[in-house]
Amino acid sequence: MGIDAAGMDAAPVPLPAPRGGSAATTLRRIAASPLSLWIGFLIVHLVIGGFGLLQHTGFGDVFWVYKPWAQLAAQGTEIVGLNADWVYPFGAIVPIMLPLLFGEDNYLGGWLTMVMLLNAAAFAVLIVGREPRRLVAAWWWLGFLLLLGPISLGRLDAVSGSLAIIGLLWLTFHERVAVVTLTIATWIKVWPAAIIVAAVIAMKTRWRIVVIGAVTSLVIAAVPLIFGGGMHVFSFITTQTDRGIQIEAPVATFWMWQAAFHVPDAVVYYDQDLLTFQVTGQGTVAAGSLMNPLLALTVLVVALIGIRSLRRGTPYTRILPELSLALVTAFIAFNKVGSPQYIIWLAAPVVIGLVYQGRGFKTPAILVLTIAALTQVIYPYLYSGLLVPLPSMVAVLTARNLMYFVVLGWTIGALWRKRHRDEAAGDLLPAHAWPFRSAPDAHPVPVGEAR
Repeated sequence: MGIDAAGMDAAPVPLPAPRGGSAATTLRRIAASPLSLWIGFLIVHLVIGGFGLLQHTGFGDVFWVYKPWAQLAAQGTEIVGLNADWVYPFGAIVPIMLPLLFGEDNYLGGWLTMVMLLNAAAFAVLIVGREPRRLVAAWWWLGFLLLLGPISLGRLDAVSGSLAIIGLLWLTFHERVAVVTLTIATWIKVWPAAIIVAAVIAMKTRWRIVVIGAVTSLVIAAVPLIFGGGMHVFSFITTQTDRGIQIEAPVATFWMWQAAFHVPDAVVYYDQDLLTFQVTGQGTVAAGSLMNPLLALTVLVVALIGIRSLRRGTPYTRILPELSLALVTAFIAFNKVGSPQYIIWLAAPVVIGLVYQGRGFKTPAILVLTIAALTQVIYPYLYSGLLVPLPSMVAVLTARNLMYFVVLGWTIGALWRKRHRDEAAGDLLPAHAWPFRSAPDAHPVPVGEAR
């Protein structure tokens, strides 16, 4: 098997035999069965979609925001990102328009079908070859979606999340296609740029990644520019910088507690332009203006720690997932928006971490599952408790927000430790990447045995 992006050639090794008694062996066989995996996939998506539809919660943005954008664009009245400013990059118009193929009256059903198909593609890439660590990552992802709830399917982040998982899994098999996929995901929602930055730092072919990403971005941006989009194409940058502090953001926690205890001037209000609930109080304007510089500084520091780890001989199977998760978590922890769908961003780095490191990535995997569960408590079912706000719900929000910094601390600590190739000898290089062809006898290869 050739690992072209890592500059390695590796010989196949046999898979370890399962340990434990007959019951444990049977359970492993059931968990590894393609039928069990796909039944689990369908059940999770039907439960999330069905429960959200029955409760009429979690999919409001799809019906009340995305659908009108799609209808206006289809009529030629207003195409956001082309002849009007937009909070998203222009590429997001494609997944917003696609559900119209199912009919305007079935836009929500079309959206859920589209997301499920994208998730199915990512799931297929993940489970091909039934390598044990990939199976663990697959079941983890299903558990993550279930714990996060309707928001895991009901936002644009679900589209970019699937593409990010696919891109990361393809990265060491077909680098060009992987980087194009990650760049497309970035032009739908900006956050996958953090994964591209991590890949540039971790991989030996970093300049090729930069060139492919830049060319792909130019091609995507050229489409609206050719049709007269002008500065509307880049309006997602300026629109985000001018917004206030959203109630779910970590920085909002201080004022949310003040609002919960009725401190004067601390108030939750609805922003009619951005369609979000924000908090205001003494100092929120100053805090909001500091968040973007603080976010940029944090990203720079985390990137430098990743470079330091690279220079100290840490293999990319450690740097790529840990740095990706650190950068993505920083994007959330120091963001003044903090929408619940941002939790979707955490899935792709954890999936690739479990694929490469197995048990070595258990701690952040558990932490992210906890964050997902706490987020579903907050949104959509008990969200009204934050709007009052109730102290009990602010306490849940505070716990969830603190978890971001726990994850960030773990990843920075993991990157900071001095670890050379022999310490990552148990990391596995995947042997398969559907739909790309691999050797008939290909097996996952330990990093320590790669030449």
